[in-house]
Amino acid sequence: MKSILLALLLLGSGLVLSQTIQAPSPKQGRAGEVLPVTRFRPRTPPYQPTDPEIQAIQTKLAALDTAIGRLRDQRVAEGLLADVEIFAEAARWVLQFREEFFRPDSVAATLAVLEMGAARAAQLGQGQSPWTAQKGRVIRGFRSALDGSVQPYRVTVPDEYDGTRPFPLDVIAHGRYVSRYEVDFIHAFAGRGADRPYLPGTIQIELHGRGNNAYHWPGEADVFEAMAAAGQAYKVDRNRVALRGFSMGGAGVWHLALHHPGEWASVEAGAGDNESHRMRLITDLAPHQQLLCRLFDNTYEWMLNSFNMPFIGYVGEMDGVFSKHIVARRQLAQEGFHLEGESFTTGVRVREIPSTLFLVAPNTPHSTDPEFRKRMDEIHLQNLKRGRQSPDHLRFLTYTTRYNRSHWATLEGLETHYERAEIDARRLDNRTRYEIKTKNLNRLTLRETESAVTVVLDGQTLAVTGAPELVFARQAGRWQVAAPAGKQLRKRHGLQGPIDDAFLEPFLIVKPTGTPWHPAAQELALRILARFDRQYQLAYRGRLRVKEDRDVTAADLERYHLILFGDPGSNRWMERVVRSLPLRWGRDTVQMAGQRFLAGEVLPAMIYPNPLQPNKYVVLNSGITALWEDWAGDFPTPQYGDYAILRTAAKEDPDVALAGIFNESWQIGPIARDIAPPK
Repeated sequence: MKSILLALLLLGSGLVLSQTIQAPSPKQGRAGEVLPVTRFRPRTPPYQPTDPEIQAIQTKLAALDTAIGRLRDQRVAEGLLADVEIFAEAARWVLQFREEFFRPDSVAATLAVLEMGAARAAQLGQGQSPWTAQKGRVIRGFRSALDGSVQPYRVTVPDEYDGTRPFPLDVIAHGRYVSRYEVDFIHAFAGRGADRPYLPGTIQIELHGRGNNAYHWPGEADVFEAMAAAGQAYKVDRNRVALRGFSMGGAGVWHLALHHPGEWASVEAGAGDNESHRMRLITDLAPHQQLLCRLFDNTYEWMLNSFNMPFIGYVGEMDGVFSKHIVARRQLAQEGFHLEGESFTTGVRVREIPSTLFLVAPNTPHSTDPEFRKRMDEIHLQNLKRGRQSPDHLRFLTYTTRYNRSHWATLEGLETHYERAEIDARRLDNRTRYEIKTKNLNRLTLRETESAVTVVLDGQTLAVTGAPELVFARQAGRWQVAAPAGKQLRKRHGLQGPIDDAFLEPFLIVKPTGTPWHPAAQELALRILARFDRQYQLAYRGRLRVKEDRDVTAADLERYHLILFGDPGSNRWMERVVRSLPLRWGRDTVQMAGQRFLAGEVLPAMIYPNPLQPNKYVVLNSGITALWEDWAGDFPTPQYGDYAILRTAAKEDPDVALAGIFNESWQIGPIARDIAPPK
């Protein structure tokens, strides 16, 4: 029966279209907003804390805030201060979103968290920080560069760690727990431990990930910020890093591992989703939205990137995402690889990539079978002992320069974004000769090339002088050795869009203070900002960094992507940059992509390299553009692309008159063909 089921899944589509369960927001007065029930809140009613209980929390929080203020005045080290602030912020969030008092004991948990913070503050006030040398389970924190918020993470430190030698780092992406916000994340750790069992001999960190967002956008930034914080707090070996997760955490692992394949020594994607329902309906979407589905919705199509990464895909036979597990295997078969073995016993390996293994636990629902857990842990320990290897045969694909690096190669420039770009590269003769085939690529950087003498690119032989890094560019169909990229306007890593991309890195909201040209456009801009602020706090557990336009400094331009709201009349920074954008925005009309609109009836939204600081973005009138219900799911796909013209009618979600993607030179141009649905 098992083999029949597996064969049917392999031969047929085997895919079930998922539906997002929606319900009215638990907060009143937010017209038009819906919250996916399975993302933000349990189905059971929350506990209603009494006035004395709220007062007790507020009193302890005020005392802790006062203690933190004194520590700040003493210029305590920022990392240690964050280790205290996380407890105050946990209580602050639950007071703001009181529906997060999920149970009667949530009050006691919040008070206990505040007491933990008070104890640390007292120790730090005496010049002590014993938790930094604590063994076992420890709660740590860091201040995010993204928005200035403090974020917690869990650490398990082995008894044998003494700081004299680096230890492997085991990174855990937790699953979707609708009652696990900051208070529970902190309070429950001592008793329940991490979401995945501890691997002996490692420093294990469990990501908070800013909640339950499947590690996308600010949640993705949290992963690497937490890893960096752990690397500063402990001596870890960056060549021996494991990434593991189950359920939503597994979805996060599919995403993080396949988009950043050169980072990991061992990977385990447990049961998570890797294909959105949109991939079966893709031709019904607007052309630019079809292209944007190649960021996350098609994660399984990135499976080639497991080629140079020890990768385990695990699922239970009775798990609802079993079919998605099969989709990943099928993609490798379509890439020309050969699968060998038996799912329920030996596991299925890829002949050409023996470090890639697919396991199916028989008669198992959405959980990890203990015997399979033991087997996977043994594999992880072996992989961590070996460490990350620099491969002589490198294969890598991408659809965007945001995710453009694997081991010793970086795909710096694409011919066309959101079309598949790839390399098949071999190092030969003791790294003196490189033979590389490319697709949809016009700029390539190679590293570890000190001994290089000859590079053959797409059949063209180039003589080179060895150096730590070599850059190649293709012009008029010919490759040549090139200098590092200059300041020419082109799409490149971190400056390729779409609008949502600005919220992976530090950003600053700039509010208008001047007189708008058209009140309707100004009102829409401010509604978009207010809604983004509400949603960001709930979904990404941070508060927007905001300044009025008159307070923005030259240092801000150097440090942040600027997110401007208003129009050229009301926002002085918008007035300064708009003349350099592929947009004509006047008092009477807005012209873009060959179309003309009455200025009082529309509001432009856009992302573009900042004309005042070309290494940063400027964004007009937009936050994260993914559908609100998709902030809740595993695939928060951008809706607008690089630009949109929004109609000013008084609607929570404005109608879109025009939207699209800029070409590789950041200009209006034709976009790629429609994408066919998978066979």
